[in-house]
Amino acid sequence: MQSNNDTMTTNNTTSQQQPSPPIIKPPFTEESAKLKVQLAENLWNTKNPEKIAMAYTANCEWRNRGQFIKGREEIIKFLTEKYNKELDYKLKKELFSFYKNRISVHFQYEWHDREGQWYRSYGNENWDFDEESGLMRKRDASINDVKINENDRIVL
Repeated sequence: MQSNNDTMTTNNTTSQQQPSPPIIKPPFTEESAKLKVQLAENLWNTKNPEKIAMAYTANCEWRNRGQFIKGREEIIKFLTEKYNKELDYKLKKELFSFYKNRISVHFQYEWHDREGQWYRSYGNENWDFDEESGLMRKRDASINDVKINENDRIVL
């Protein structure tokens, strides 16, 4: 798939003939920014830290709540711990704004702890992308958790 400004292309197929997700490079259009957000949502909902980490540059910098993370190895470690704590995790992202190589999103996700307490986590992220690779090089996330009852879930 290619856009008029040559910022969106499709990877080759894998050995199992499954198409790879498109590589979307800045500068973003509304269409490409929305697609980038949807692809990120889909990727995070796989709960596969190794696969998720490949969407970020090798030296990507994150701020996640009060934690500072740098590089794919730390991303994998962080996400492994996250998914071991946040059980039955389900995420929904929504484009807030975009400009050139930056995207901002609102998100919410639901999960429960080992004791069965459910939470809805609300947040905002600011993303900065490498223009050449289309990979995210900086992620800044602010997140708040609210206890909910299981029957109050909305992210299904």
